[in-house]
Amino acid sequence: MITARATTTNSVIAWNTIIRSHVRLGDHETALSVYLRMIRAAHLPDSYTLPLALKASAALYDSSFSRQLHSTASKLGLASHEFVESALISSYAKLGHLDFASQLFDENPRPRLGSFNALISGFAQVGRSKDAILTFVRLVNRGLTPDDVTMVSVASACGGLGDLDLASQAHSQIHKWVIPLRPTTYLSNSLVDMYSKCGRTDLARRVFDETMNRDVSTWSTMIMGLATHGEAAHALEMFEEMRFRGVAPNRVTLIGVLLACAHAGMVEEGRRHFEAMEREYGVARAPQHYGILIDMYGRAVRIREGGEVAGEAVEAGAVDAVVLGSLMGACEKHGEVAVGEWVAARMEEVEPGNDGIYVAMSNINAKAGMWGEVERLRRWMRGRRVSKVPGCSLS
Repeated sequence: MITARATTTNSVIAWNTIIRSHVRLGDHETALSVYLRMIRAAHLPDSYTLPLALKASAALYDSSFSRQLHSTASKLGLASHEFVESALISSYAKLGHLDFASQLFDENPRPRLGSFNALISGFAQVGRSKDAILTFVRLVNRGLTPDDVTMVSVASACGGLGDLDLASQAHSQIHKWVIPLRPTTYLSNSLVDMYSKCGRTDLARRVFDETMNRDVSTWSTMIMGLATHGEAAHALEMFEEMRFRGVAPNRVTLIGVLLACAHAGMVEEGRRHFEAMEREYGVARAPQHYGILIDMYGRAVRIREGGEVAGEAVEAGAVDAVVLGSLMGACEKHGEVAVGEWVAARMEEVEPGNDGIYVAMSNINAKAGMWGEVERLRRWMRGRRVSKVPGCSLS
């Protein structure tokens, strides 16, 4: 229970400074621990304390703590404060409670820009792009002026819809409201991503070329856009230019590079970049990188080499169902029994109870003409009441 006691402004500022430091370092558990110590010391949180604590609780996906903070804000009469309200909406949105976030937003007859931004961002992040755009329209109709935070989320929503007309309108709004205030690199990156997702890599490249302070995300977003749309040569050329300019690649950059190689069938080139990740680029390999390389080998019908890569992933602790599913799909397509059996065993460890494994193995054996094994598996599946869905595949 919160109890009122003589709390000096300086003491609250000191607590807030400590909590903020831990939040900025990403040490959210300690941030909340310090908040609790503050409460136990009978110091009342203010409109700066609560947003920090809400950010930490959302980062930890702690719904219970966020609800407690909401209750505290209501008791102190701070729930409708601009900073606290926007933090509450943002917290509930990140926790997946968007309907509740919307309800909280609607309860305020005059929501401020921060609350609009929190809700638009929440909708955009979970793929509710139309709701994000409609909320933005409400913002404009209220006579509020959007900022770069607003437009980053709007650009993301337009990209999610793949609607070039909306994307162009969003870009015009940015020129109207944000460009005179010098748009952030983060906003420019969002525009590059938006146009790429709309299939207009030429417009994405135009924004890229106009961006003065490019960071690794700017380069990575452009490379990913080119790779996704099959412009492998341009993606790889941009990667080389990025390195020439002294920008160190990150995990996302290498996903784009490997995708470019995969789409172009450049297996050896892809393997070279994969091998160079830790040694030359200083980037740790993640399951996505292994998955793309395995897919590359699968497309080239080099299934056994793909199996070796999967083995490397298992040893590195970087294997997941997506990595194994990619290889299983290749085995199923080409009737590779030996590798398929190895993958099935690994998938049973990663996803026990996934009946699709046995359906895939049955298909692999059928492809290889091993009908006795197919019948044995089907009898076993009937005993387990596993249904074979026509056309089922793990690829």
